[in-house]
Amino acid sequence: MANKFGADIRIQSQDPKNAAAFYVKQLGFEITGETPNMMSLHGERINLFIERGPAPGPVLEVTVDSVEEAKARLVKNGCEIVKDEPDFPRCYVKDPFGLIYNLIGKTITG
Repeated sequence: MANKFGADIRIQSQDPKNAAAFYVKQLGFEITGETPNMMSLHGERINLFIERGPAPGPVLEVTVDSVEEAKARLVKNGCEIVKDEPDFPRCYVKDPFGLIYNLIGKTITG
């Protein structure tokens, strides 16, 4: 099970543009993409994506061999599926310790 954290962090905000301005001004991120519902910011080592919506807290990205196998194993061991959108693809999992992460299959990330 050689999984790894990715460089992407996703948060949600009711006002992504305002949130992005904060991270640009205060932490030196650069806006690299903008849609009505998503701001993309890239830094030297971390990519921050701010999506319009209610704030579940920071969402880290974890690359796994198989999203379906990881979901089943994690739920069996006390995790909760927060959001599952296989067509996006996106699967937010909240572990028993409160950490939320998005499971990404290795085939998606290359």
